[in-house]
Amino acid sequence: MKRWGWWLAGLGVLISLVHLFLHDPERGGFLSCPFRLFTGLLCPGCGSQRALHDLMHLRIGEAAAHNALLVLSIPLLGLQFGYSLVFPLAKPLSARNSVVWAWAFVAVGWAVLRNLPFWAGTGY
Repeated sequence: MKRWGWWLAGLGVLISLVHLFLHDPERGGFLSCPFRLFTGLLCPGCGSQRALHDLMHLRIGEAAAHNALLVLSIPLLGLQFGYSLVFPLAKPLSARNSVVWAWAFVAVGWAVLRNLPFWAGTGY
């Protein structure tokens, strides 16, 4: 991608984050999850917009209630990034199959767990 494409993508992310900070997704105006729309089940990302909005306003408990996987993943991804900075010659963790499979396993496990009947009435 050309240099201007990266700047344009970064600007789009910045505008999206400002919009998410200023407008509460619980009040509407954001896209719904297509997986939930078609299946009625929660995907691993359901509640992420609300969780990010809550994190931006430092409401960690509410963010965890909307999507605990996202809240727990942020520090883990930070550690993963920090590892690649401390050990720059080593193969980055994001390029290791075991790490990628572990993230995939956790995401699928989270999707299954949050759709079990015991957890289904939590207000998502």
